Amino acid sequence: MRKLIYKNMTKAFMALALIFVISACEDSFENGGFEVDSPSNVTAFKINGVNGSIDQKTGKINVTMPYGSEITAVTPEIALQEGATTNLDLTKPINFTNPVKFRVVNGNLYKDYTVTVVVLSPIKSFKINSVAAIINDVNKTITMTLPENTNLKALQPVIELTEGVSIAPASGTTIDFTNPVIFVVTSNGKSVNYTANIGVPVTGLVVAFLGTAATRAGITNMDEITAADWLFQNFPGAKYISFDNILSGADLSDVDLIWWHFDSATNLPAVAYNPVVTNALKNYRANGGNLLLTTFASQYVDALGIVPSGKGPNNVFGDFPPNGFVDGNSWGMSFVGHESHPIFEGLTTYETGKANLLQSGTFRQNHTAWWFVPEWGGYVNGEGWRNQTGGTNLASESWDNSLDGRVTIAEWPNNATDKNVIVISMGAYDWYNETNSSGVPSQANEFLNNIKLLTQNSINYLVKN
Repeated sequence: MRKLIYKNMTKAFMALALIFVISACEDSFENGGFEVDSPSNVTAFKINGVNGSIDQKTGKINVTMPYGSEITAVTPEIALQEGATTNLDLTKPINFTNPVKFRVVNGNLYKDYTVTVVVLSPIKSFKINSVAAIINDVNKTITMTLPENTNLKALQPVIELTEGVSIAPASGTTIDFTNPVIFVVTSNGKSVNYTANIGVPVTGLVVAFLGTAATRAGITNMDEITAADWLFQNFPGAKYISFDNILSGADLSDVDLIWWHFDSATNLPAVAYNPVVTNALKNYRANGGNLLLTTFASQYVDALGIVPSGKGPNNVFGDFPPNGFVDGNSWGMSFVGHESHPIFEGLTTYETGKANLLQSGTFRQNHTAWWFVPEWGGYVNGEGWRNQTGGTNLASESWDNSLDGRVTIAEWPNNATDKNVIVISMGAYDWYNETNSSGVPSQANEFLNNIKLLTQNSINYLVKN
C-alpha cells in the first residue's frame, strides 16, 4: 500500500509541477516573452531631459522630442535595476534617426529594448474643407487631393501648429492653390519652407477595377476588397469590370485606366490567359489605355507582351494565411535616383528616397512577384534589366540604393513619353490589416497612407501621360 500511495503522490506532484510550468509559460506568452518585474529592467530613459515611455511587456521605449530637436548625435540618460549593465555605448553620442536596439544584462538574466525617437512635426494638421493633408517633414511637403471639381483658386486651410511655431500664410488665409504654394514655418528664429501641392482628380476620369469575380460584390479576397473600396471612395468615375466581361466583348474605349490588383494566388487565373482576353487588353493598350498591375498581377506583363517572352517576374511567392509578424524594422522601399518621379510625390519618407509601406509588428502575407536581378535571368544589374525588358526600374528593397538587386516598381515603355504601364510588386504593398490563422487581429499599419498615395499618384501619372 505504501508503494501505491508513493506512486500516486509522485504522479500528483508531477502533475502539479506540469501545471505550474504551463502556467508560467502562458504568463510569459501573455507578456510578450518579457518578465514585467525583472532585475534586468530599464527603469528610466531620457534624451535631453525628455522622459521616454517604457513598456516593460514589449521592451519598447518611445521618446517624443520637441520640434527642432537634434537626434542624430545625442547621449541618453538611462537608469537600470541594481546590478544590471547594458551594451549601449554611452561614451559617445548615438544617432536615434532610426530605432536603436540594446540589451540589459543582470547575472544570467537579460532583456532586449528598442528605442524609437520621434521629433514633433511643426505642423500638427493641415486641412481644407475638412480634408486632411499628408505632411512630409523630410521632404518638407504638404500634399492633398480634394474632390473632383473643387475650385482651387480660393481655399482657406485650417492649420494646427506645434507650440512655439508660426506659419505664413497663416491659418484661415484665402489662398490660390492652382500652383504649388510655399509656407514659411518659423520656430526659435529659424525658418524652413514647406511646399503645398493641392490637387483634384482628373475630371471625368474612368478607372476600372479588374477582377475574377462576376461583380465587385463577389470579390472574396480581403486585400482586393480593401483596395477596390478605396478606389470607389476616391475616384468618382470608378467602375468594376470582370475578366468574363472582357471575354464577352466589353467595350473598353471609355476606360482611361484598368487596375488589376490580384492577391488571391501566386498563379494567375486561366481566364487571364484566354487569347480573347489578352488580345482585347493588348488592343486596349495600343489604343492609349493604361494599366496598373499590382502584387501577383505584375506577372501579367509577360502574357500581354509588355516584356519579351519569359522576362516577367522571376521570383513569385507568398504566405496563405498570414505567417507571423513583420520582424525587426518596418518594410519599405528605396527609390533613390527617382525622388522627383510623380508616383513618389508626397510619400512619408524616413530618408531621402526611402519610404516604409508595412509597419513592424503587423501580420504579413508577403505576396511578392518581383524581379530578382543579380543571380537569375541573366540581368546582372539594373541596366541589364532595363535593356532586356524595355522597362524603367523605379524602386527596389530599402537596402538597395543602386536599384541593382530587385525590381519592385517599374514602368513601361522605357522612354521619356507615353508611359502607360506601372507594376507594383513587393510584399510590403499590403492593403488589408491582416489577422493571423487563429483570428487574432494585427495592429493597424501606420504606413497605409503611403500605399494609398503611391497608388493614387500612379493612376494620376498614367492618365496624364
